[in-house]
Amino acid sequence: MKYQSVFDIIGPVMVGPSSSHTAGAARIGLAARNLFGKQPAWAKIHLYESFAKTYRGHGTDFALAGGLLGFATDDPRMSKALDIAKEEGLHIEFIEDSASSVHPNTARVIVGDGKEELELVGISIGGGKIEIIELNGFELRLSGNHPAILVLHNDRFGAIASVTKILAKYRINIGHMEVNRKDVGKDALMVIETDQNVDDTILNELKGADHIIKVSKIVS
Repeated sequence: MKYQSVFDIIGPVMVGPSSSHTAGAARIGLAARNLFGKQPAWAKIHLYESFAKTYRGHGTDFALAGGLLGFATDDPRMSKALDIAKEEGLHIEFIEDSASSVHPNTARVIVGDGKEELELVGISIGGGKIEIIELNGFELRLSGNHPAILVLHNDRFGAIASVTKILAKYRINIGHMEVNRKDVGKDALMVIETDQNVDDTILNELKGADHIIKVSKIVS
């Protein structure tokens, strides 16, 4: 693994016991909440390989719950997140999945509220760092280390330009961008990592751009 700073080596400020199984899991849960846009009413979480074997002892269960509740990795409420979720009416089901996965610390998080659902696959790669590798059936690579905008849109001429034009107007610099589509002319997903957090007013303008279906963001 390539380290960018001393903080990559010592890990994040966090509630323990494990940067991979606790802090990383919390960030996967938080990514699911942020992309869903609100606290869900329920969550089904498939755990694979190492996560499935050790999630109770290493705090992966309460960490994922804490992320879904919007807790940061160092939130003192983290260890009580499962109880708090019950109090707030957030029903969480953990499923020990025996299927193979691309990484030993993998979670498939499905959340909903009776009106809409979201499904993502996240992996904890060490030191509290994560990657989101799938969102609602779209393959992607999203680190969660930078602010990001995710734009679901119709695969039509001009859709990408309509988004980048708005970002340019507000002087939002794009650090990384990728586009994935399921089929020609069907739904597509833009993943845009930016150098700064994007204000909600800009997000609302993006939602009104040509061929845009839904916009969500991850803040840093």
